[in-house]
This record gives sequence, C-alpha cells and structure tokens, in this order.
Amino acid sequence: MSENSILIRLRDIHRTYRIGSERVYALRGINLEVRRNEYAAIMGHSGSGKSTLMNILGCLDRADKGAYELNGTLTTEMSSASLARIRNEQIGFVFQSYELLPRLNALKNVELPLLYSKVGFLARRRMAEESLARVGLSDRMHHRPNQLSGGEKQRVAVARALVAHPSLLLADEPTGNLDTQTSEGIMALFESLYQQGQTIIVVTHEADIACHARRIVRMRDGQIVSDLPTEQDPAWAALHPSSSETKKDSL
Repeated sequence: MSENSILIRLRDIHRTYRIGSERVYALRGINLEVRRNEYAAIMGHSGSGKSTLMNILGCLDRADKGAYELNGTLTTEMSSASLARIRNEQIGFVFQSYELLPRLNALKNVELPLLYSKVGFLARRRMAEESLARVGLSDRMHHRPNQLSGGEKQRVAVARALVAHPSLLLADEPTGNLDTQTSEGIMALFESLYQQGQTIIVVTHEADIACHARRIVRMRDGQIVSDLPTEQDPAWAALHPSSSETKKDSL
C-alpha cells in the first residue's frame, strides 16, 4: 500500500472514559488503515467500541493515546478550532436520525456546511443543487423535512454530507430508521457514490448492511478482532449460503 493511497491511519489508539468511579476502556490499541476510494464497514455489538472509533475518525473525539492521520495530517495534537475545520472540509457525516433542521427546506439544509466556509451565496446554492441532484432529489429541494419520506430525508442528509466534496463519508447506522426496501435504496446510493470514487465508512451492527461494503472490520471489547474482504467475512456466508456451497464444491 503506497503512502499516497492511504487516507486514514490509526496507530495504537486508546480511549478510556470515567463513569463515576469506574473506568471504561472503549478502545484498546486500535491499528487501522483505510485507502482512498475504499468502502469499509465497521461492525460490532453495543459496547464493542465502534461508536467511539467513529467519533475519533470523525474528529468528534480525541484518543487518550496513539496517533490518527487523516489525509497525511496528524490530527492527534490539533486544537479544537483546527479539528472543527477538518470536520467541515474533509468529513461528511450521515446519521441514523438525519439531523435535518425542520424549518429549512432540503436545499437550505444541504447548504448548511458551506455557511462556515468562504463560499459565496450563489456558489453555495449551485453546490447544494448539484449535491441534491447527485442523490436524485432535484424535484424535492424546496420541500421541508416533514414533507419528505424517511428515505428522502436520508438522501438529503447524504447530499449535505457530500456538498463540500469531503475526503471521507462517514455513516453511522444510516438505515437504522428505515424499512428494508428504503434501506436498500440508500445502500444502492452508497454503492453509486463508491463507484464514483468516494471513500465511505459505514458503522453498523447489521450484517446485511455491512455486506454492501467491500471490507468488514469487526470489533469486540474495544479491539479489532477481524478485518476481511466482505466475501471472506462470516456475515457474507450467512447471507449467501449458495455461494459458500459453490466454493466448497470447487475445492
């Protein structure tokens, strides 16, 4: 793996929380590299550390120990203002609960990340329109969230995450509030974005969602316990039993 191809590098990342008199070891020595234009899923049950890892990847939290490089920049010792700039310029977030402002229409919701940049009004509007078109919502840009379906709300959230052309799209349980059919539509959108060259990390506890990625990183008790191409992960075999049997027969 060449240096230029690496977008994310974590080295010996530790994160400990104190809850009352108890210490919770959320992350214990995480080492991880993610290439540019890679599509990875981080899987684990509640308490596995995947949400803490996502917060560190998204520069929403800091490690107690270790080093995190994003795009060749060491973020570990950055000031809060510098981390905020990294979040705004290089990371697009998609959350389970959409996090849309109810009084703003889709277009204005998508414009929000650009308000903290030096982009002018007309350029902001154009970029937001292009981002909504990219997720198939050109005809819904003037609708408010309460006029949109769950799938449309999540597409608006994806458009907002993409509007500043981030290096990394980070999705936390992006289909958690959606039915199966709508979830498949969102994952098809992620596949399309990946095919266009977007780096994507999905954090999920759902095997069927993780299997849309090309790589599955499994966590347990604050550690990475496996890191495999999707077709080698047990989740893939469980969801595609006929493929597993075919492989066995060919051996």
